[in-house]
Amino acid sequence: MKKRFFWRVLAISVATILSIILFLPTTRLRPSLPEWLQKYGLTLGLDLQGGIHLVYEVDGDKAVDITTERIAMSLENILRDRDIKAEIKKEGLDIRITPADEKIKDAVADNYPNLELINQSGETLVYRLSDREINNIKRLAVEQALETIRNRVDQFGVAEPTIHTQGSNEIVVQLPGIKDAKRAIALVGKTAILEFKLVDDESPIAAQLPETIRAGEEEKLIKEFSDKIPEDDEILFGRVVEKGTGRVFKRVYLLKKQTLMTGDFIKEARVNIDQRFNEPYVGLSFNSAGAKLFEEITANNVKKRLAIILDNNVYSAPVIQERIAGGNAQITGTFTMDEAKDLAIVLRSGSLPAPLKMLQNVTVGPSLGKDSIQAGIKAGIIASLLVIVFMVVYYRLSGVIADFALVLNIIFLLGVLSAFRATLTLPGIAGIILAVGMAVDSNVLMFERIREELRLGKTPRAAIDSGYDKAFWTIFDSHVTTLITAVVLFQFGTGPIKGFAVTLGWGVFINLFTALIGTKTVFDLIISRKELKRLSI
Repeated sequence: MKKRFFWRVLAISVATILSIILFLPTTRLRPSLPEWLQKYGLTLGLDLQGGIHLVYEVDGDKAVDITTERIAMSLENILRDRDIKAEIKKEGLDIRITPADEKIKDAVADNYPNLELINQSGETLVYRLSDREINNIKRLAVEQALETIRNRVDQFGVAEPTIHTQGSNEIVVQLPGIKDAKRAIALVGKTAILEFKLVDDESPIAAQLPETIRAGEEEKLIKEFSDKIPEDDEILFGRVVEKGTGRVFKRVYLLKKQTLMTGDFIKEARVNIDQRFNEPYVGLSFNSAGAKLFEEITANNVKKRLAIILDNNVYSAPVIQERIAGGNAQITGTFTMDEAKDLAIVLRSGSLPAPLKMLQNVTVGPSLGKDSIQAGIKAGIIASLLVIVFMVVYYRLSGVIADFALVLNIIFLLGVLSAFRATLTLPGIAGIILAVGMAVDSNVLMFERIREELRLGKTPRAAIDSGYDKAFWTIFDSHVTTLITAVVLFQFGTGPIKGFAVTLGWGVFINLFTALIGTKTVFDLIISRKELKRLSI
């Protein structure tokens, strides 16, 4: 074999073997393969193996409201540290501060320059976030929600999830292969706002409230005591399951509205087992700032009850017996192991910056995915067989060489997709079929050029060389324009469109290799062995 052929043959052989090896984890041989190889292979998309498709809307207005409330709480501490007496109230998006003192204005300007003084009525200053800051909070809320959801899904263990934004405030989540759809939806959309508040046992109203009520009577109780509850207090409930009967009750708590601490300080959340009752609970560890704050809270409120609240549900309200140093706490309750694990996941990955509203929930069953696979494979096989037969009938031996390149094309494409652990979707299969058509189209262009050269009386060797040279730029230009289309689809498309763009884009690169190098190498090998007087084309 001549040296100029050797390197081309070696490159084609190595690429073929490597592609087959990388594709093996997709087959039934996966369990018997080495561990390092099992991580490769194709992953089937949502439309092929089933799963759930969710579309959420991020409540940006609520994110602004939450931010405004936190600023109001922070200003109370700032003014207290500066020995400035002031009354701060939050009304909607406004923060009202009394009195109208210049020192208060300076403190606000120093710490929150994005707050604008929109009104000064007598002794009251009215501040509101600037429009620019409000828009920025809404944008960041979507970005943070996207990252939080991605972290939760990663810890949940979903293979190849698709998570991306849609429009200005929507998030699309596709989870292929999910069996417990209800649990996954609850995990993704859980707000997980963790708060620590004091129980107001000293208020006279606390003694009038019932200890527990039946589930479903919460609104009735709140309406009954709405005029009696102190302005700084609120009523929240905790879930209680009666042992033996399994009946659910709601424990009633009168709490101070002020949030002493939030889940922003959590460093680690883990599931532990209570050795006394053999029940799971969630252990919390705070970061250094959180540990210091938690120690101050417990030191200042010994013998008081501290409620641990998640999404306005009280999980526990233990009595603070002494100052707690070390930055550790526990969330106890009647958890199942899965509930405790999911709670730990959402606390580790952070709370959502704003509530999510589900706009779309589509569950794709495995049977539908199976039908899609069968339909896609059937279409691919029929299309490939028709092309193979046509090329052999119309171009004879040269058609067989083109079919060889076509097989290489499919092997290389599956190998590349497996190497990058791409997700194969139904549109992706369509992209593969289109790539097959383009591969054949390239060979048709070259073979027609070779036919023209043969009609001019050239020898097979000269006709092949001249035909490839003349067809090169036509093939190259057509593939480049298709590649540009694939890049645009990948950049601006979502979900299935990206799957189509990936297979089409890689198909373009591989087509150039198999059409211009693969078939040319076979022709050169044939001609190098004997001088052909007539080419079967």
